[in-house]
Amino acid sequence: MAKTAWVFPGQGSQTVGMGADLAEHELAQEKFAKAENILGWSVLAVCQGEADKLSHTRYTQPCLYVVESVLCDLLKAQGQQPDLVAGHSLGEYSALYAAGVFKFEAGLKLVQRRAELMSQAADGAMAALMGFDREELMAKLAATEGVVLANDNNPGQVVISGTPAAVETIMQAVKSRRAVKLNVSGAFHSPLMADAAQAFESVLAKVPFQPAQVPVMSNVDPTPSTDGRMLKQRLTEQMTGSVRWREISLQLPEADVEAVIEVGPGSVLSGLIKRTCKGLTLMAVGTAAQVAALQGDE
Repeated sequence: MAKTAWVFPGQGSQTVGMGADLAEHELAQEKFAKAENILGWSVLAVCQGEADKLSHTRYTQPCLYVVESVLCDLLKAQGQQPDLVAGHSLGEYSALYAAGVFKFEAGLKLVQRRAELMSQAADGAMAALMGFDREELMAKLAATEGVVLANDNNPGQVVISGTPAAVETIMQAVKSRRAVKLNVSGAFHSPLMADAAQAFESVLAKVPFQPAQVPVMSNVDPTPSTDGRMLKQRLTEQMTGSVRWREISLQLPEADVEAVIEVGPGSVLSGLIKRTCKGLTLMAVGTAAQVAALQGDE
């Protein structure tokens, strides 16, 4: 039977103005109010404010989680349900919420602490590489200390992460169509995040994870699972582990998925999936109007 997957984007997909039209819905108003009580600041105000503030990790991650959770609730309120979920980095928290693994408030508190720890990270660098020879890249990474593959997004796009010197070494050593350093505070998804990951693990341990209502594909292990304990263990590894999005994309047709709905601002993940898997129906739902249009398409 044909299935539908919901995928949730992560940091980098945020846009000024996101979430504004959602506030017209009572269901969304309740979520925004709960978020303000937990965070001590207004998600909507930050989303409508300066781009520099919204792009700061401390604010980006909670804002994306709240907006994506609201979109998820609106989809479910009109009778939509996913057969499978996945999220890119921060988006995995939205995916776990969509699968009923934890309550909205619990997820937001986790995301808030994650964002705080990651925003404090320093002395690291990340870079995106596009149009390269994968064998050459993997060989250079294996031979260079202090740098790892952080995001394996699709066959022609990856992100490397590590010490500034090691990242620069790879950028110079590997032939690519384009190599761009990312404006981030630390070496996310690398062993250099070990201290932050250890501090976060104690927070994560206190949050009960329920069995997922639909299978979840995790960043560090794309094998679909509904086991709450396994999903929590995978999440503990996420901060230092690679985002295996290319493998997640390849798993979609294997799981009989024919349609993919990107739940969140933009269509970054749809673009990545399109370059990895042909023949899937891809849709992006980032506004209230797009939620309504999806219902009209049925």
